[in-house]
Amino acid sequence: MSTVTAPDPHSELPGRIMAREMAEQPEVLRRILDEGAPAVRKVAREIAARAPRFVLLTARGTSDNAALYAKYLLEVRLGLPCGLTSMSTTTAYGARPDLTDVLVVTVSQSGGSPDLVASTRAAREAGAITLAVTNNPDSPLAGVSEYHIDIMAGPEKALPATKTYTASLLALYLFVEGLRGGDGGPAHVLPELAAGLLARQDEVRALAARYRFAERMVITSRGYGYPTAKEAALKLMETSYIPALAYSGADLLHGPLAMVDNVSPVIAVVTDGKGGEALQPVLDRLRGRGADLVVIGPRGQVERASAGFVLPTENVAEEVQPVLEIIPLQLLAYEVTIARGQDPDAPRALAKVTETH
Repeated sequence: MSTVTAPDPHSELPGRIMAREMAEQPEVLRRILDEGAPAVRKVAREIAARAPRFVLLTARGTSDNAALYAKYLLEVRLGLPCGLTSMSTTTAYGARPDLTDVLVVTVSQSGGSPDLVASTRAAREAGAITLAVTNNPDSPLAGVSEYHIDIMAGPEKALPATKTYTASLLALYLFVEGLRGGDGGPAHVLPELAAGLLARQDEVRALAARYRFAERMVITSRGYGYPTAKEAALKLMETSYIPALAYSGADLLHGPLAMVDNVSPVIAVVTDGKGGEALQPVLDRLRGRGADLVVIGPRGQVERASAGFVLPTENVAEEVQPVLEIIPLQLLAYEVTIARGQDPDAPRALAKVTETH
């Protein structure tokens, strides 16, 4: 199995905690598949037997990007209509919609944010089937939810979430597959492939040199890759403080494309599948505008860009590729931050548990 050689997760340099936690991702993914999957399938079977009529997903920050991934899975794989909730309708405005037979899935690394707990409690009182997906089975959120899935990532101490994000993606994938009676077989390639990506740190470091002095960045994708674009933008903003704007490729063409010129760095996350096919007209327009286009995706797509990072997509199902796509982008955020003389472990003005109400 490949191992991470850089950054050194045992050093005393800035970023050592984030480096260590990124390096743990193959082990976390393997733990979920080997130890956590049976419990996830059990929860999925029980919820499937109750035949929810649609799904609401509740989350903040990184977990919100994981929830968006689950939205794509539920709508594409199961045909279940889904929505991302606005918690303030409950916590600030006191709305109490009828949620009978609605599945409410709340995703949170800590399970401790008061608005997540309050909105989930209100949803359960309104008749919803409530499921918490957290890294803390003893959290307040797990306590107020009818069902709970433990993402089994272990303690995460760096402020930027890395291993808890990929763990959430995998746990949500296994849950959705369990709802449809699947065994999640396509996910079993992920631990080894993730280890291989982490071992390619030097490639990412070279790529990061393009963005050391960037004043802004645009990240785009479509389909299953869109949550990756949003999570990559969040990682870059919270670690390096570069304003990073994430757009669906379709939305990018509806106006924001005007700000892209021949000095504008654009990262395109190209999933190998229907999402990547839908992104092609956007890539053509970006090339036409002379954008500094970097592609994270299959080799053929990278070769047509200014630069990029080749992902192992052969024989990898489109719906699980986001677990791999984000890893080089986590590394990119790390390397850009280090190059700018900052510490990715402790971004300014941030706390690990954000207590919104």
